[in-house]
Amino acid sequence: MKRGGILHPGLNHLLSSCGHTDYITVCDRGFPVPTGPERIDLALVDGIPTVLDVVRAVAAEWAIDRVLVAEEMALVSPERLSELQALLGDTPIERVSHLELKRLATDARGTVRTADTIPYANLLLVSG
Repeated sequence: MKRGGILHPGLNHLLSSCGHTDYITVCDRGFPVPTGPERIDLALVDGIPTVLDVVRAVAAEWAIDRVLVAEEMALVSPERLSELQALLGDTPIERVSHLELKRLATDARGTVRTADTIPYANLLLVSG
């Protein structure tokens, strides 16, 4: 039995299956999850867990090279962007359009759906 860290077997498998520059999507509850990549649904009730909860857990066990967020996050949810920057420290955060983020999500190794309700909370974590 695993003692700590990420306990969800699907998420553990996804993270350990990624190589350098592979990426995963961590999204809010309303994101149009693509049908191709593996889907790991962690949504329980409104706001549990959030995208930040998942990023915090993943960052403790996984080398994150950079993060891609929607440009719209800075405009609509700037406090979330600030929280993300504080959490990730020196890890680069790149901005792309929301449409580009959705397009890139179709090629992700997997998608982790949360119950986040913050607009434009979606992001891509790129493996280091």
